[in-house]
Amino acid sequence: MSQSALWAPWRINYILGDKSEESGSGCLFCRLHEENNDCDNLILERTKHSYVLLNRYPYSSGHLLVLPASHAADLDELETEPYIDLMLLLKRSIKVLQEALRPYGINSGINMGAAAGAGIAAHLHFHIVPRWPGDHNFMPVIADTMVMPQQLDSLYEVLKPFFRV
Repeated sequence: MSQSALWAPWRINYILGDKSEESGSGCLFCRLHEENNDCDNLILERTKHSYVLLNRYPYSSGHLLVLPASHAADLDELETEPYIDLMLLLKRSIKVLQEALRPYGINSGINMGAAAGAGIAAHLHFHIVPRWPGDHNFMPVIADTMVMPQQLDSLYEVLKPFFRV
């Protein structure tokens, strides 16, 4: 039987990337928020206290991250107004995905702390993952590989008009 390979070269940046805990201005998420380059950073919308971006290492097409603008590792670290702003952007982002991509379901959650699976535990972030029947099959189990049907740049162009400018 012949073997075939499915290449996902974009994953190597994540695999080899620095996984150390960063704080303040050294934090990747803080840096992305501070930069004025939303298109390259895949930031779809900013509110007063939060922002939403496409996950550069997605589990599924349309995988979003919703984050507080301030550096916080836990929900308890947020004051009331930033907390409400974050929750409203989370809710709005789910609605945008439902309108723009028409998934059959949504997984949404937060991993607080490295032991809970947070890749960047120092900066709180919610994941929103749109789901379709059959969107993931044997590939994640057998090959530890996700199959993405759409490039991030193309998906950014599809989703951006649904978010506020």
